[in-house]
Amino acid sequence: MAFVSVPKDLTKVKNKIILNLTKRQLICLGIAAAVGLPFYFLSRGLIGSSNAATGMCLLMLPAFLFAMYEKDGLPLEKVLKNVIVVKFIRPPVRKYEVENLYEKKRIVTKAKGGTVRGKRKKR
Repeated sequence: MAFVSVPKDLTKVKNKIILNLTKRQLICLGIAAAVGLPFYFLSRGLIGSSNAATGMCLLMLPAFLFAMYEKDGLPLEKVLKNVIVVKFIRPPVRKYEVENLYEKKRIVTKAKGGTVRGKRKKR
């Protein structure tokens, strides 16, 4: 009999479509190809073949990173959002403030019979 290993955590299993790539990776790589290939073919006559190939790689790099990069199960856009929130939106030092109830002044009210807070007035 043949044995097949089944992972315990099935949430980490991703559906592969074509060439062992996920749908997200195929879309991002398609966008990269749609941006990079026209740039190469339109600019290789003007700036040379090697410079056009370098420019194509630089234009395709962000889409490739969005397709392939993953840290702790989070895609690149969520990692970038978390970095921006921590570095720029939230304050760097969180203030710890406690409301001390004993430092507040107590409001003294007169009770019936001329007493203040349950004690008799001195005459």
